[in-house]
Amino acid sequence: MKIGDKVRFLSEVGGGIVWGFQGKDIALVEGEDGFEIPMLIRECVVIQTDDYNIPLKSTAKPSAPEVEEEEEEEKPITYRAPEIRGNDVLNVFLAYVPQDVKAISSTAFDTYLVNDSNYFIDYLYLSAEGKSWTLRSRGTVKPNMKMHLEEFEKSALNGMERVAVQLLAYKDDRTFLLKQAVNQELRIDTVKFYKLHTFQSSDFFEEPALIYEIVKDDETVKQVYVSADDIKNALLQKNVQDVPAKLQKKQHVVKNEIVEVDLHIHELLDDTTGMGNAEMLNYQLDVFRKTLEEYKQKKGQRIVFIHGKGDGVLRRAILDELKRKYKTYQWQDASFREYGFGATMVTIH
Repeated sequence: MKIGDKVRFLSEVGGGIVWGFQGKDIALVEGEDGFEIPMLIRECVVIQTDDYNIPLKSTAKPSAPEVEEEEEEEKPITYRAPEIRGNDVLNVFLAYVPQDVKAISSTAFDTYLVNDSNYFIDYLYLSAEGKSWTLRSRGTVKPNMKMHLEEFEKSALNGMERVAVQLLAYKDDRTFLLKQAVNQELRIDTVKFYKLHTFQSSDFFEEPALIYEIVKDDETVKQVYVSADDIKNALLQKNVQDVPAKLQKKQHVVKNEIVEVDLHIHELLDDTTGMGNAEMLNYQLDVFRKTLEEYKQKKGQRIVFIHGKGDGVLRRAILDELKRKYKTYQWQDASFREYGFGATMVTIH
């Protein structure tokens, strides 16, 4: 600051031209009314210099008080995402929630993207007709939060049989492990939107919801699609001991020499349109019998059948089959730590 500079005051309204100094700390400023105002130098900001009349706004370094003022202004908009211990693995879900579950045949629905992780998620949510895709929603979901994507009526369901979710995961305020980009296409069974039992309770919503897994423990959940024609033909041709091999093979997972077979109907069939509860139960039991038949020569083989807790109908049917038809086999509840209360382990003898 020097004589001739134009200044403004920080702590009060006003300013003027510097025409002298009083000691090291005081500037004598002449205001517009011609009066001299002694002002602390640190309470003044130079807004124009006398050298060639060049503004200092973009070239001069701000004084210490101005820096402090800018830092104070930035503090309210600072955001540091909360983190949950153990949530650095990526888990993302697409959820459909009925607005009035008591009027399932006519209610509208809300679509949500659930981010159950410590990462920010940039997303695109799209739907397709033929080969043409339409963007339905885009944005960013903060860590451990869910975001409302859209509201739709039942009349819009026909345009939602094929949807896709694209994701990028990151942390913007700390270092992180790199996650794979996700491009997941889903087949939505629109018939489920008319059936109350397809909407289940969850940790994410107070209301029952239809939830599709997009990413589970950092792995993209690939959906196996079986056409309605395939299911129709399989139902017409199958008998009690004949489950289509192409549907059965995908259910066998071997872990530590133990065969795992998931008997949840949505794991066995992608589309259950037209099937009643009795037909679905018979189909699950067919897979159970087919599996035991396949491994009957492997003495000592352990097989875990994952049937879920539910209302216990499938579990009781399996135990009844074991008692009546497979008396020489041993069976027990599978490991609670790995399967909860929803699995039975059978040992071939």
